[in-house]
Amino acid sequence: MDRQHSERPHSRKTANRVSSATSLNPRISSSVSTSMLETSHMQAPQDSACRNRQDHPSSILPRKSMSSQAALVFDDRKMFMEKAYNSAICFKMLRDIGSSELPYLQFVIKRVRIMAQKVPNLVMETIHDYFTDNPQISSRHKFRLFQVLENVIKASDCLEEPWRKSFMQLALDNMTKSTELEDTYQDAASNVLVAICKHSWQAVAQHLEAELLTGIFPHRSLFYVMGVLSSREELLNKEDRAHWEELLAQIIVKSVKFLNADLWSKELLEALTKPSQTEQDHLPEKAFLFTYYGLILQAADNSTTVRTHLQALLETSHQWPKQREGIALTMGLAATHHLDDVWAVLDQFGRSRPVKWTLHSPIPKGQSWEDLQWKWASSTILLSYGQMAARAKTRILPWVDNILSRMIFYFRYSSWDETLKQSFLSASMMLVGAISRSEGAHSYEFSQTSQLLDCLIVLMEKESPSALCTSSRQQVIHIASKLCELRPPIDKDRKSRLLSTCFCSVFALPLMDTLERHTCLFLEPPNIQTLYSQTVEALDHMLQSFIMQSPTASELQFLLLHLYPWLASEKVHERQRAAHSCMILLRFLNSGCCLDPKEDFRPMGQLMGTLGILCQDPDRVTQHSILEGVGQLYQFLMHQKESALQAELQIPKELSQSGADEASPWSTGDQRTTSSLLQKVVFPKDSIFQQDSSKAIKEIMRYFTVAELTDLIWTVIEGLGSTSTFRVQAAAELLLTVIQEHGAKLETTKIANIGRAIHSRLRTVHIPEAKENILHAITLLARDHTSELVAAFLDFSMPLDSHALRLWKALGAEYSISRLVLAVLLAWLQERPLFTSDGSLHSKEKTYLHSLAAMNTLHELQFMQEFQKVMQEAYPQLLLALLTQVHYVLELNLPKAKSLPGQQTQEAVLPSPQSTSLEALKSLLSTTGHWHDFAHLELQSAWEYFSSIGTYPQGVVLLARAMVQNHCRKIKAVLSQLLPSLQSREERERKVAILILMEFLYSPALLEVLPSQAARTVLAKSLCDTSPEVRVSSLQALGNILFHPEKESLLRAQLPHFLEGFFQKNEPVVVGIMSTVSEVLHRLGTQGAGAQSLSVAINIQTFFDDERDRIRAAAMALFGDLVTSMAGGELSDLQTQVYRSMVPLLLHLKDQCPAVTTQAKFAFYRCAALLHWQPRHVLFCILAWERSVSARHFLWTYLMTRSQQEFSIHLAQALKYLHSGRHHMKTWAMLFIGYTICYFPQATSQMLSNGDINLLLHTFEDLKRDPAPSIQEFATRQLCFLQKVSARFQK
Repeated sequence: MDRQHSERPHSRKTANRVSSATSLNPRISSSVSTSMLETSHMQAPQDSACRNRQDHPSSILPRKSMSSQAALVFDDRKMFMEKAYNSAICFKMLRDIGSSELPYLQFVIKRVRIMAQKVPNLVMETIHDYFTDNPQISSRHKFRLFQVLENVIKASDCLEEPWRKSFMQLALDNMTKSTELEDTYQDAASNVLVAICKHSWQAVAQHLEAELLTGIFPHRSLFYVMGVLSSREELLNKEDRAHWEELLAQIIVKSVKFLNADLWSKELLEALTKPSQTEQDHLPEKAFLFTYYGLILQAADNSTTVRTHLQALLETSHQWPKQREGIALTMGLAATHHLDDVWAVLDQFGRSRPVKWTLHSPIPKGQSWEDLQWKWASSTILLSYGQMAARAKTRILPWVDNILSRMIFYFRYSSWDETLKQSFLSASMMLVGAISRSEGAHSYEFSQTSQLLDCLIVLMEKESPSALCTSSRQQVIHIASKLCELRPPIDKDRKSRLLSTCFCSVFALPLMDTLERHTCLFLEPPNIQTLYSQTVEALDHMLQSFIMQSPTASELQFLLLHLYPWLASEKVHERQRAAHSCMILLRFLNSGCCLDPKEDFRPMGQLMGTLGILCQDPDRVTQHSILEGVGQLYQFLMHQKESALQAELQIPKELSQSGADEASPWSTGDQRTTSSLLQKVVFPKDSIFQQDSSKAIKEIMRYFTVAELTDLIWTVIEGLGSTSTFRVQAAAELLLTVIQEHGAKLETTKIANIGRAIHSRLRTVHIPEAKENILHAITLLARDHTSELVAAFLDFSMPLDSHALRLWKALGAEYSISRLVLAVLLAWLQERPLFTSDGSLHSKEKTYLHSLAAMNTLHELQFMQEFQKVMQEAYPQLLLALLTQVHYVLELNLPKAKSLPGQQTQEAVLPSPQSTSLEALKSLLSTTGHWHDFAHLELQSAWEYFSSIGTYPQGVVLLARAMVQNHCRKIKAVLSQLLPSLQSREERERKVAILILMEFLYSPALLEVLPSQAARTVLAKSLCDTSPEVRVSSLQALGNILFHPEKESLLRAQLPHFLEGFFQKNEPVVVGIMSTVSEVLHRLGTQGAGAQSLSVAINIQTFFDDERDRIRAAAMALFGDLVTSMAGGELSDLQTQVYRSMVPLLLHLKDQCPAVTTQAKFAFYRCAALLHWQPRHVLFCILAWERSVSARHFLWTYLMTRSQQEFSIHLAQALKYLHSGRHHMKTWAMLFIGYTICYFPQATSQMLSNGDINLLLHTFEDLKRDPAPSIQEFATRQLCFLQKVSARFQK
C-alpha cells in the first residue's frame, strides 16, 4: 500500500486517505504540525549515517528563479503528505495490535520493521508519542508495543541519543512493574533495554552496574538483561564483548562483600530456587544468577564462606533439570579456586541422609514434594563433578581417579532413570573433555577409566534397540573414544566388548522410517536422520581413534573382526551401515597411511574376501560403499608396497652414493632398476573399481602374499556357509577366481585343511551354479596340489557321501590329474600298519584308516566315468593292490557291521571293511572289461574264499586261473608288476605275487615276458623267502609241466586208472578221484587229456543224476574242467557230448543241493563258452542272479535257438527226467517240455509216442496242484494246449 501512494503522489485519492487518517485522532494532526513547523525537533549531534534519508537541510537553498522555488514548495508539500500518511498508518497499526490475534501481531511487527528501515525516526517518534499519549493502555497492549519497539530498535542502523535515553527510561520504568502478565511483561520491557545495547551498551552497562552494587539484591529483570547480554554473542562485537567481560569481572569482585550479608544471600537463594511457569525453559536470569553466584564464590578468599554458601545451595531443591545444571555450574565455577572446598562439600553432601536414602530406597510413585526435592540429588552431584573437571582445567588431573570413583558409585547405586543417565553422560563428557585439553594428561595413569568404560557399556546396552530419540549413543561413543586414549591402555577384552556393544546398538537400529514413527507423537520430534548421522560419525571417529592410538596391523584386524559379522548380516540395512563404516575406515587408513609398511598386514586377505563377496550384494547402496572401499584398500596396499620398497632400496642407495665416484666406471644401472620397480606400483584406472569388481579384485590379488591369499580363501570358504543366496554365489565365484589365478602359489601345508573345509561347506550349498564353481575350483587346485587334496578327502571318505563323491569327481575331471589321484590313492592304500599283541599300532595311531579310506574311495571311483580310462590303464597295479588289501583287512580282523573308530554311529549299518575290500576287487573286474574273470569266480561262488585267511590263497589261485583260462589281455602287464612284488617288504604282497605267478605258468603269454629259465630262477629265489607259504608255493610252481615236459605223458597215463575209480561205492573216494582228475587236467594245461577227453566225458556224464549230492557236484565240476581244458583244441566227438550235457546241466540248476546247482551253472556257462554261444554276458547274469520263471524261459530259449540240430536229443533227455523221483527236477523238465511244445508243436508231435503223451498229460495234471500259482497257471495252459495237439495227432 505504501508503494502505491509513493507511485501516485498527486492522486486525489491519496489526499483523501491522508485527511481521513488524520481525523481519527487530534494527536495525529498536532504531531504532523509539530513535525512540519519545528524542523529541528529533538536535534542532536549525529553523523551522516544517522540522518534520516528523507530530511533535507533547509539552510542550504540555491538561488533559483521563481519557478524553481515554486517547484521546491511543491516537493516540501509532497514530503509532508507522505510523512503524515506513514505516521498515520504506523499509529493505526500500534493501536490495533492491542486487540489483534497473534498472526496479525507478527504481520504488524514485520510491517513496522520494514517502515523503520526507511523512516526510523518517524516510527520511533510514533511509538514514543503513543506511549506518552496513552498511559492507560492495558498491560497486554504495552507488552506487544514493547515487542514492536524491540524489533524496530534492532532493525535500525543507529539510535539517536534522545531516543536512547527516552526508550531506556521507558524500559527501566516497566522492567520492574508487576502486572497480570508477570515475568513475561517484565521480560518484554527488558528486551527493549537489550536491544538498546546494540547501539549503546556502555550506558546500559553503567546503569546495570550501579543497580547491582547498591547492596540491595536487584530485581530479576536486571539479571535477565545481564543474562541475555552474556549469552547472546551476536549482541556485541568482539571488542565490546571483551570490555563487557572485563566490566563483569570488576562487578564480580565488588560483589564478594555481599556474601556476608545475610539478607542479600537469602534473597539470592530465593531467586535461584524460585519456581517458574515451566522449569524446562532456559531462563536467562537464572542462568546468569548461577554463573554470577559461582564467580563470586570463585573470587572469594574465605574458605568457610565458600563452603557455607555451597552447602546452602545444595540443600535447595534438585527437582528440575535447569536447577540441577545451575547448581552444578556454580559448584564448578567455585572449584576453579576452591577445588578442595568444593570436593569436601560434595563429599559431605553425598554422605548426607537424604542422599543416602535416595540411593538405597528408590522413591515410589505418588511421592511428596519433599521426596521430589531430593530424588535427583545424585544427578546434581554428577553434574557438579563434571563442572569441577571442566573449570579446574589442569589442576583436575590429580583428582580424576577420585572423581571417577564417585561418579561410578552414583551410577551403580542410584535409582536409574533417564535423568541420571543424561547427567552421568554430561558429567563424563565434561570430564574427558577437561582431561583431553590438559597437556600433561598422557603422563598420568588413571586407574578408574576401565570401570567408567564398563559403566558406559552397560549404559549402551540399556539403550532401546528400536528407538533413537536422544544423542545418548553418540555421547557414549565419544566418551569411550576419549577414555581409550588415556593410560593405561584398555585391555583387549574390554575393548572387544565395547566394540560389539556399539556396533550392535548402532547397526541394529531399525530403518529410518521406523525410527521416525517412534517419535511422531513427540511435541518436538528430533531430526532422526541428523541424529543417526551424528551417531554413526561418532562411531567412525572412535574406530579411527583406535587406529591412531595403535597404528598396527593387529589393531586393524581387531577392529575388522568385530565389523565382519555385521558385514555378513542377513538384514540389508545392517549391511549398508557396516559397509559404510568399513569404507570410512579404509578411507581414513588410506589418507593417513599410519601403518608401518614393514609390518605384515595379515588382515588384508580376510578383508579382501569379505569385500569381494559384498561386491555382489544386491543392494546398490552397500555395493557402492564396498566398491569404494575396495578402491581405498587398493590405494592403501599400493602405498604400503611402495613405502616398503623405498625402505628396502634406501640403504643400498646410500651405499652406492658414498662410493659413486669409484664405482661409476662399473655402473650397472641400479638407478634405472630402482625406478622401474617403483613404476610397477601404479594405480589402475578408476573405471576398474567402478564397473567391474572382479577385475578390481584380480588387480589387488596380484600384490598379495601367500599368507594373504590363504586368509582370503578361508574367508571365502566361510562365506559358502551363509544362508544368503548372493553371498554363497559370490563366495563360490571368488573362490574360483583366487584358485584360478593363484592356486599354484598356496602353501602345501594349508591345502589339506582347505579341502576339508570346502567339503564341510559343500553340504550347505544348494545352488547348482555355486556348486559347479566350487568343484571347478577343486579341479584347478588339484593341478598343483593333488597329493594334499587326496589326503584331505580321505578323511571324509568312510563312508563316502554324495558331496564327497562330487569332490572326487572334480579331482578326476582332467585326465592328467586323475592319473595322479590314482597314484596317490594307491600309495595310501599301501600304508598298512598292523596291530601289535597289546592292541596298539606299529606306526602312527589309526593310520590304517587312511588305507581303508583309500580302499573305499577306489571302490567308488571305479564307477565314475572320469576315472574309467585311468582305471583300465592301472588295472595291473590295482589288481595286485586290492588283492593285497583284502589280505590286509583279514589280518586286521576288524569287527563286522560296526562303525569304525573315529566315525559316528550311522542310522544304517555301514559296510564292513571286509565286504568293502572284496566289493572293490569285484567292481575292478566288472568295470574294466574283465567280466569273464569275474563270471568265473561268481559262478563258482569263489568269493567266499576271500572271507578268511585260511581260504584266501585258494581265492587268489582261482582268480589267476580264470585270467589264464579266459586268456586275459592284461596278463603280461600283471606279470611285469609281479616281479617287483616278489621283492616287497610286506609278506602279504609276496604271497599274492607267488600265487598268481604259479597260475600264470600255464599261460602262453608268460614266456613273452619271462623266459622259462628266468621264471625258474625267480621261483628258486623265492624258496629262500622268510614266509613258509611263499616257499611252499614256490616249490609247487617249480614242479610245473613248463619246467618238466615229461610229466605230460605220465599224467595222461594215469587217467584210465582214475576212470576205473569212478565206479567205486565209497562216496568220498569217488569224489576224491574226480577232484584228482580235475587237478590232472589243470596241470596238463593247454595240452589237456587229448584223445582220452571223450572217454572222460562219457564216463563223467553218467554221474550227473547220481543220488549222491557230492558226487553229482564233483562230476559237474570235472566236466566243466574238461570242457575248459579242450578250449582252443579240436572238439570232434567231444562236441556231441557237450550238447548232450546241456539239458541235464540246465535241469540241475534247480537241484536241491546248492553245491550241485553251483557246479551246474558253472559247467553250463563253460559249455556255452566252448560252443561260442552269444551273448555270453547276459547268460552269465541270468545264471548268477536271476531266479524267476522268465529266467528259466530265457535259458530254454538260449539252448534251443543255438542247438536246433540237437532238438531231438534235448527233448528225449527232458522226457527222461519226467520219471525222476525228484519233484523239482520233474517240474523243471515239465516246464522245459511245455516251452518246447508251445514253440515247436509240429516237431514235438512227430517225436512223441502215445505213451509219452499220456505221461505228459498226467504230469501236467499233477502240476496243477503245485503250491506255486505261476506253476499252476502254466500247467493249466499247457494241459489244454497238449490236449489239442494230441487230438490233431490222433486224427
